[in-house]
Amino acid sequence: MIDITLENFQSELVEGSTPIPVLLDIWAEWCGPCKQLGPVLEKLEVEYAGRFRLAKLDADAVPQISTQLSQMFGVRSIPFCVMFKDGQPVDGFVGALPAEKIREFLDKHVPAAAELEAAEEEDAALQAMAEGDIEGALEKLEHAVATDPANDDARFDFVKLLLQEGRTDEAKVAFAPVIAKTAAVRRFDALQRWMSAIDFAAPPVGELRQAAEFDSKIAANKRDFEARFGRAQVLMAEQRWTEAMDELLDILMRDKTWSEELARKTYIAILELIEPPKVKVADGQIPPVDPTVATYRRRLSSVILS
Repeated sequence: MIDITLENFQSELVEGSTPIPVLLDIWAEWCGPCKQLGPVLEKLEVEYAGRFRLAKLDADAVPQISTQLSQMFGVRSIPFCVMFKDGQPVDGFVGALPAEKIREFLDKHVPAAAELEAAEEEDAALQAMAEGDIEGALEKLEHAVATDPANDDARFDFVKLLLQEGRTDEAKVAFAPVIAKTAAVRRFDALQRWMSAIDFAAPPVGELRQAAEFDSKIAANKRDFEARFGRAQVLMAEQRWTEAMDELLDILMRDKTWSEELARKTYIAILELIEPPKVKVADGQIPPVDPTVATYRRRLSSVILS
């Protein structure tokens, strides 16, 4: 539980509600219902085990904040509780409600236990990857997806890592539940294009295709876009990302709209795939930009706008 003052309002309530919701209890010493509600809220904070934080604000000690929030919600009495999420007051309730009603309110705004557990597993997996523990990362990501199947970030990282490790069949199984999302979720579209490239490079019958097998066709006709795209797919399958994008740029420089913009869409997919996980930085700081991604984004913009 946190006591809110003018000095810590910004850090504890506004910035503090970005990683996890904060429920602000506005109370006063003279308020009988406030004294009934306080212990109930404290027990719920323990019960919810980190899914939200409880903050308390003495309306008499900090009238500047309590008055502003009361006017915002059109409330004239206390106890008055306000839910802060991502730095904003989003909802509230008035009065000493029973615990059951408060749980209903909380469940509309706080992450489910499974969602929070999956997010923690995903963070642990990214740390494991940074330390070179690939099997540990895969285990944690698999658990995150199983715990919260709706966690698209964890599923993307899981399928991507499986593909990086050459475990294509396992990746396809993990990807199957979100195939319908590929049209709406760019990262899933990127994964599907990568898997298509792998299938192209490893036909059911015959040896693995090599990028060099397309060279003679391209040398004979630089506008043989089928050959160029085939070469780019093989390079994708081999995770030779910058070479694949260079081949796709050659297509775009000659025909931006070839095959319903297939080269551009595939290029963007590769950028999604090679984008490193976002690094957590202090408030107000800008996360570092991967130089390769930045360079190839500029090259794409230069070609598209030319």
